[in-house]
Amino acid sequence: MNSELLNDCYRQALVLLRENTTPGGVLASQRNVKSVGRHYASIFGRDASICALGMAASGEPDLIQTARDGLVTLAKYQAPNGQIPKYVKPEVGEVDFWYAGCIDATLWWLIAVRIMERMFPSAALGEELAPRTALALRWLECQEHQVWYLLQQNEASDWADIMPRAGFVLYSNALWYWTKKLYDFPTARLTRDYANLLFSPFGNAVPEQRRARLLMHYIRNRCKPTPFYLSYVNFSTWGEEIDVFGNILASLVGVGNPSGAGKAVSALLALQANQPYPIRVVGVPIRQDTPLWRLYMQRHRQNLPWQYHNGGIWPFVGGFWVLLLARIGKKKEAWAELEKLALANRVNDWEFNEWFHGQSGQPMGMARQSWNAALYLLAYRSLSDEARYFF
Repeated sequence: MNSELLNDCYRQALVLLRENTTPGGVLASQRNVKSVGRHYASIFGRDASICALGMAASGEPDLIQTARDGLVTLAKYQAPNGQIPKYVKPEVGEVDFWYAGCIDATLWWLIAVRIMERMFPSAALGEELAPRTALALRWLECQEHQVWYLLQQNEASDWADIMPRAGFVLYSNALWYWTKKLYDFPTARLTRDYANLLFSPFGNAVPEQRRARLLMHYIRNRCKPTPFYLSYVNFSTWGEEIDVFGNILASLVGVGNPSGAGKAVSALLALQANQPYPIRVVGVPIRQDTPLWRLYMQRHRQNLPWQYHNGGIWPFVGGFWVLLLARIGKKKEAWAELEKLALANRVNDWEFNEWFHGQSGQPMGMARQSWNAALYLLAYRSLSDEARYFF
């Protein structure tokens, strides 16, 4: 184990998060001409909430306060119907909800608020934001299928915002199940059950609900079983490209069982999804000559195969990958992957690049990403403290 590298990365992560701290919370990335032009120098619903997990685990009082500030800022700009924005710029009062909506910003915000409340009850964050969380939960319930207890969404309306996943999406519903557990929803078990039926419809279970049976039968006739959950399911299509982030989250939060998580991890290693850095977010990228390709995926030539959300390597997702390895008892492998994560963050003198090309490993995207730093802190502390933070 390269302790010097690991510790250097930890210190650099703290520096980055403090650099990106503002009175309203943590920015998605360092403020510069490029990031301002692309709106990255904003407080994002999902980014600030994900960052709050690592900042809370760090134990650093100033970062914990920044995490709290970000969640409160997002609450101030909550829509009247309960939705949390994609991003806000409190200095100018700008609020953005994306083209097709942004369902996971509300999910991550709810998760972060509950976790911060449980870790720091004296801060009274939960009490302060109780009316806001109730409204956010109600908004999500309005997006839920009333028989299958799974969220429904548009294409390109979660973190993978140039991907064609729509209908019932694995990633969002893994977060929905986690949210339901955190907020003690009585329907959490039903969400888990239907997630397993629809995203992995190859078992022996036969649902009582007729439409669920028909949808499962339709997929079974045209799809081969794998160790992975389908990335999404809807009326006429489903995703076989392997949503790595969605599968990692599903295993971490308990949608699947430990045996299934172990098989998924082994299959990801066989795909070399963790090379050269952890971890590629799509197992088999969507190509332009396939039915799932959309014209918007070539916007800015960004989401071509092996790039961005379509097979790029995202270090912050690599942090969740390390957590999963530790969760299933692969501690040695988790430390090794954390070292590779530190190497990724160290590229270009600690640039903490947004993402890397999935084949060449070339650094791409915006530099000085806050969630790369925060998830490194969370993964490092989880391993060094031998603690299960949050999951």
